[in-house]
Amino acid sequence: MESIYAALLLNKANKKITEANIEKILKAVDVTVDKAQLTKVVAGLKEADIETIISSAAAAPVMAAPVASSTSAKAAPKKKKKEKEEEVEEEPTGIGSLF
Repeated sequence: MESIYAALLLNKANKKITEANIEKILKAVDVTVDKAQLTKVVAGLKEADIETIISSAAAAPVMAAPVASSTSAKAAPKKKKKEKEEEVEEEPTGIGSLF
């Protein structure tokens, strides 16, 4: 995740997003550099327009959680726990997975 933040900093400073530049930023703040992740981030951002991605992410609708009544509040934690167990995490793909 830190490499994405570094890429965003480079973009904001109008600097080229390269593995070397991201690595410099991460080393400057004493973060362990994961070379494999750096390669993925740079490859994913190679032909992407970061400003467009940021503006589309900012325009995405936010879903509000429904308010539970006092009687169903006791049963809610058990239900949430079961839902978490059933969820299967998918491997993120594409440039959107970087954010």
